[in-house]
Amino acid sequence: MQNTLQNTLLRLSLLCCLSACQPAQQAVQQTTAADTAATVAEARFDWFDYQGLDPVFAGPVPQGQYQNPVLAGFFPDPSITRNGDDYYMTVSSFTYTPGLPILHSRDLVNWQILGYALTRESQLQMHDLQVSRGIFAPTLRYHNGTYYLITTVVDRGGNFILTATDPAGPWSDPIWLPEVEGIDPDIFFDDDGKVYIAHNGDPVESLYEGHKAIWLWQYDPVRQKIVPDSQQLLVNGGVDLSTKPIWIEAPHLYKHDGWYYLLCAEGGTADQHSAVIFRSRSRSLSEPFVPYSGNPILTQRDLAPERPDPITTAGHADFVQLPDNSWWAVFLASRAYQQRYFNTGRETFLLPVSWQDGWPHILPAGEAIPYRLPAPALAASPVAEPLTGNFNWRDEFNSTTLSLHWNSLRSFDQSWLSLNGQQLSLQAKAVALDSLAQPAFIARRQQHTHFAASSALQIPQNNVSAGIVAFQNEQHHYYLGVRRHSAGAEVFLEQANGSAPQQIVSLSLPSAADSVQLKISGSAGSISFYFATADNAWQPLATELDAMLLSTQVAGGFVGTMLGLHSRLDTEAKQ
Repeated sequence: MQNTLQNTLLRLSLLCCLSACQPAQQAVQQTTAADTAATVAEARFDWFDYQGLDPVFAGPVPQGQYQNPVLAGFFPDPSITRNGDDYYMTVSSFTYTPGLPILHSRDLVNWQILGYALTRESQLQMHDLQVSRGIFAPTLRYHNGTYYLITTVVDRGGNFILTATDPAGPWSDPIWLPEVEGIDPDIFFDDDGKVYIAHNGDPVESLYEGHKAIWLWQYDPVRQKIVPDSQQLLVNGGVDLSTKPIWIEAPHLYKHDGWYYLLCAEGGTADQHSAVIFRSRSRSLSEPFVPYSGNPILTQRDLAPERPDPITTAGHADFVQLPDNSWWAVFLASRAYQQRYFNTGRETFLLPVSWQDGWPHILPAGEAIPYRLPAPALAASPVAEPLTGNFNWRDEFNSTTLSLHWNSLRSFDQSWLSLNGQQLSLQAKAVALDSLAQPAFIARRQQHTHFAASSALQIPQNNVSAGIVAFQNEQHHYYLGVRRHSAGAEVFLEQANGSAPQQIVSLSLPSAADSVQLKISGSAGSISFYFATADNAWQPLATELDAMLLSTQVAGGFVGTMLGLHSRLDTEAKQ
């Protein structure tokens, strides 16, 4: 048995080395089940089903209105740009690959994933990074026929720019900006031809914990370099340095009616989060930006925590102007349960912007973000696969390309994954979910506080486990799996709750079983796990366990829970 396992691992290692020489593609190679089984242990999945069941989304949206959030689930730090009648948006992707999803809409309400800006190892590498590192807070802009995307890869190179003539891709390799330190870069094209990059960074002198600054550089797009000696300080600390504001970040520059406006986030990413605005008339942007006396222009921190269906953590906004000259804001916020917990991560919301006395306003102080309100005056976009409201999403794996809704971790390599038009096959790796390597794991977002996710799979061969996962990070997740051993097959549940995963329950399966269905059902802070064999009804394996360990408040970091499929070489399986 030991020699067999070593040979399997050696063949897997050789396959991974060969695949690393090839560009990673969203389209995966097509292999027959017989060929795959002959080379490496695998798990085969027949389908995956996801259902969103949130009471707050119940009932039809009234005619002429839209549903907030417009992107439900883990879609944080949105940035938006317009080209004619088309609107494009991107969000932070951290270490999920492909990275930097590009979303498209014509009405600001109904969005579709168009593609990804980061699709290959030549662009960047995120090996060994924890899930909440990697890609932070991008800015997306369109200018003179070219799309620009500027962002930060944390712990692996810093700030860079990507360009494309088609937002669906391909996008360029990075233009690295070694002079630009910190995070959250913005790119601004002035009407005099000058280009500027603003970003969060350390102040000249740090006065307290969380003291940050907003800096500005001039950028030469022809030479693709920062203009030497062009650095300027725009904001020190935040709106009012005397109050010790924390984490001024996420700058975006705009020009309107002769004024330059600087929109920032302030207060950190938790329940004190906000959006604040500054302005200046300086053509060189060298004079101080003056804060608005009515700041913040968006927050939920002044509302009672016990309010029903609370929306929290609102901030980190970006503006877009429509053809009718109206302005709208996209921003992140989170739908909470038990006042402050959320498993769905930070989501993308949409609100109109009004201008009063030369200042933009998103939401009056003390007013709750509405779930439904009048839609922008734009023709409705068709909805192919909804990204908000209650819906059912199902992947029959009947294509030879992987749906754009699926992501993996860290590496762009997908050589361990194949589709034959009937099944998804995951080649088992000796990499568990708590590893900082790339596990054999694909996942899609948990977009609802109340949900059900299920799948059907063949029970894999000895020394391989496979199943369905609720994953927040390496130390906070659940793995509902099946495996064989000498006495038969079993279904089991592993829990990682701040440490290495531990098996908490297992149950033998009928000896004749060769396939199984697995289901995870979530309801706010509670989560349950079920299985079924043949055509039998769902049987509980473990019910009403702790789902709060999948929340940002417990797990930490900046991501939301992902639901997906996993296969693992299981050397500790019973023999």
